[in-house]
Amino acid sequence: MDLEKGERLEDLGCKNLKIIQNKNLYTFTSDSVILANFLKIKSKESAVEIGGGSGVISILATAKNKVKKIKIFEIQENLQKLCEKNIKINNLNDVLELISDDVRNFKKYVEVGSQDVVFSNPPYFLVDKTENSVRKFARQEVFLNLKDLIKISSQMLKYGGRLYLIYPASRLCELIYECEKNDIKIKKLFFTENKNKVVNLVVIEGRKNGSDGVQFLPTIEV
Repeated sequence: MDLEKGERLEDLGCKNLKIIQNKNLYTFTSDSVILANFLKIKSKESAVEIGGGSGVISILATAKNKVKKIKIFEIQENLQKLCEKNIKINNLNDVLELISDDVRNFKKYVEVGSQDVVFSNPPYFLVDKTENSVRKFARQEVFLNLKDLIKISSQMLKYGGRLYLIYPASRLCELIYECEKNDIKIKKLFFTENKNKVVNLVVIEGRKNGSDGVQFLPTIEV
């Protein structure tokens, strides 16, 4: 496959999977790898990724789980094209389905209450009106805020379905509030910290209509 200006092909270091990244867009970080390693999808389960970007999380998920089907929602046209390329070069067209639309329109593609797993590494910074770039849309809540993300995830999930998210630890209270409001109980949780022992992110597994009680897992140093 021919690469366009700014693109580079990289080895994901897992089962010969590859990824095309574009230095002019928002390239994936350790957040995506952490979430891909944490999420669990069983062989007969259906799953949705919200905000797939280059497709890296779903691609890694196919190597770590016996995945039947993942639908990937991505709203940005330039990232849609990149995601399509990455699905193709890894021969995953039968497993990964790109939906080039706003996830708010999910009812066109996904039945309410039908999904076993929803996962996302969403844009999680509050909107900075002074910034205007592709990276802004990948990093900031321009297209989808936390309130809508959790509400839509809950609508997609079946009873007992699981939500996997990575989010700033500083916004954990907001995350818990929105999950509780939408009948999602956080069941597993761990933090990531940098080399200076500063906690940056929280990673959660929530369960639709789950019971109370949270399992705290060891903190990961990134």
